[in-house]
Amino acid sequence: MSTDTVLLAVAIAALASLASRALPFLALSRHHDHPLLAWLGRYLPAAIMVILVVYSLADLRPLKLHDPKGTPLLLACALVVILHLWRRNVLISIVVGTGAYMAMVQYGA
Repeated sequence: MSTDTVLLAVAIAALASLASRALPFLALSRHHDHPLLAWLGRYLPAAIMVILVVYSLADLRPLKLHDPKGTPLLLACALVVILHLWRRNVLISIVVGTGAYMAMVQYGA
């Protein structure tokens, strides 16, 4: 593949990515005070977090002894909850919890 072809593909991908992110804001800019959008803005972040937690814990088998994924998963979840209750910062909770889980999985816990 030539350099021009690669650059064209990257440019098209960048434009498509930008358009897909900007289009909802442009389309809904006239309806910024609509009650449905206010409701979605209020409840959707929490609903997405619940879905992510359920997905993360879907493979957890708490009654299975010596589950190699169970202990790091439970410890990381506890760390996230403690950090979030202490600092009330979602970014810190997620980054530290993910890092702790990955460290425990990679280096054994």
